[in-house]
Amino acid sequence: MSQPRSTLGYVIRQDLGKAVRQPPTPPLQPTFADLGEPLSEVTFCVVDLETTGTGKESAITEIGAVKVRGGEVVGEFQTLINPGSHIPASITVLTGISDSMIADAPGLESVFPSFLAFSEGCVFVAHNASFDIGFLKRASLQLGYEWPKPVVIDTVTLARQALLRDEVPNFRLGTLANHFHAQATPNHRALADAQATMDVLHGLMERAGSFGVLTLEDLQEFSHSPKQRRAKRWLADGLPKAPGIYCFIADLPSRSGAVQRQVLYVGKSRNISRRVRSYFTAAETRSRIDELLRIATGVETTVCRTELEAEILELRLIATHAPRYNRRSKFPQRQSWVKLTDEAFPQLAIVRKTKPGDTCLGPFRNTAQAEDVIRALCDASGLRPCKAKLSLSKPAPACALAELGRCPAPCQLRISAADYAGAVDAAREAMTSDIRPALRAAQPSISALTAQERFEEAAEVVNRLDTLARAVLRHHRLASLSGCAEIVAACQGDGGWEIHVIRQGRLAAAALAKPGESPVTVAEAALASADTTLAGNPALTEEIQLIANWLERPGVRLISITGDWSWPLHIGVDSLSAVVWGEDQRDPAPKRS
Repeated sequence: MSQPRSTLGYVIRQDLGKAVRQPPTPPLQPTFADLGEPLSEVTFCVVDLETTGTGKESAITEIGAVKVRGGEVVGEFQTLINPGSHIPASITVLTGISDSMIADAPGLESVFPSFLAFSEGCVFVAHNASFDIGFLKRASLQLGYEWPKPVVIDTVTLARQALLRDEVPNFRLGTLANHFHAQATPNHRALADAQATMDVLHGLMERAGSFGVLTLEDLQEFSHSPKQRRAKRWLADGLPKAPGIYCFIADLPSRSGAVQRQVLYVGKSRNISRRVRSYFTAAETRSRIDELLRIATGVETTVCRTELEAEILELRLIATHAPRYNRRSKFPQRQSWVKLTDEAFPQLAIVRKTKPGDTCLGPFRNTAQAEDVIRALCDASGLRPCKAKLSLSKPAPACALAELGRCPAPCQLRISAADYAGAVDAAREAMTSDIRPALRAAQPSISALTAQERFEEAAEVVNRLDTLARAVLRHHRLASLSGCAEIVAACQGDGGWEIHVIRQGRLAAAALAKPGESPVTVAEAALASADTTLAGNPALTEEIQLIANWLERPGVRLISITGDWSWPLHIGVDSLSAVVWGEDQRDPAPKRS
């Protein structure tokens, strides 16, 4: 068994895939909003329509609705409607509604406002809801009323989720009404069918309650979530309603045949319970989630004090366990740098590792970006773009780039080592201190291409310069933070003052000073308990990026700092804009508006 490795106040066990806080922080008190709207407090409007047919030209002949809350009927609505057209004989046989019955009935324009008032604020329920709600929405549009867009529950969909095929032969209203012993018998009249649908709804809600469906939100999720997902809903039971990290785990066989606990997926959320519950609903559409939930046997959680702490712990756990269902940050070692080599005629090379003292830029996740940086630096400084090993005294065959004038050809000793050193110094200056000379060197090329109306080629040059400027700025921004011994900073959030101790670009401690607590005292306690085992354990690039983003947020206060946290002035995107548009100090020009 591997030894636990301390990081950020956690013990990460390589064999168990389990992050355990020491000591645990109690979760924040949940609010009523976290619980959802209890079904006993929801007012449902169970509606049924009779029409002249099913086509677009069909019209409503009867509306029946029952308003129910907490199992008690609080109102009923029923009226015949004159559709202004003949009722087909087949519809009369089915419903019993004839032309003579609706001759003196009001028109839809007289009835519809009353129905909207009756159903205002209700959750609509219907059997095969798309039919009834579709007619109501069309009527609203035709009469010039704004459709209220209510929540809709379809008892057909709900029954398919709650009942088994061996319980009922089909999901027709009459079959379900008989199964749940409804007091009303459906007879293709609007009010009777609505009353039967109400009894079916109550029976289905009782059945859904055995699956933990207690709120309207639960009922909506239950209606649309696949059954195989619902079978694993128990994994979300008892999880904290607080910010932090959650890990789906499973006991899976290893190559040797032994069963090992593996971390399948690591995620973060401001409300762990709500986020994990969402995996068991139709709202989760990622293709591999069904497979994840099928093999998961548990969910482990860690409550975090700040959002930054949760983000960084997520990165570290993903880097440690490489969960099969995570994509982001799964392989942080797959990075590359652009390095100025140390040889007779130095070149810019893409490497996987660097050492202290190297002149380099990075890291890059995208090799194409690294190649653009090399192209921009070579064009600006005069460095050779070829990759051959060259000698100071022995000539070598020239490449095609030398024949095209894109290389000073040190391979054929056309340039001395002393003169070539000027190009090396220019590239090193752009990478370490001042990018402006390298950017200015590209101005003649951009101007010439533009004058020749070769705008796409000019845009390519500008894009390479932009990639270079951003790479230089990013490198120094992260390198300056990882080189600073210690920073203690605080920022006021919703729950109080968020306090972080940062050492060499790593988050060493996190704390939250709640209202009424002294931020200074909490910061001192965090500093005393901060992680000190950072030597030889460099920070992940994404972790440094997250910390830099947090430190640069408005409202962040520096409590103390040990070491230097700075980077060169003339680097980055601002320098690119100044040089390309002629706004730098060495070439004054009117600024663009």
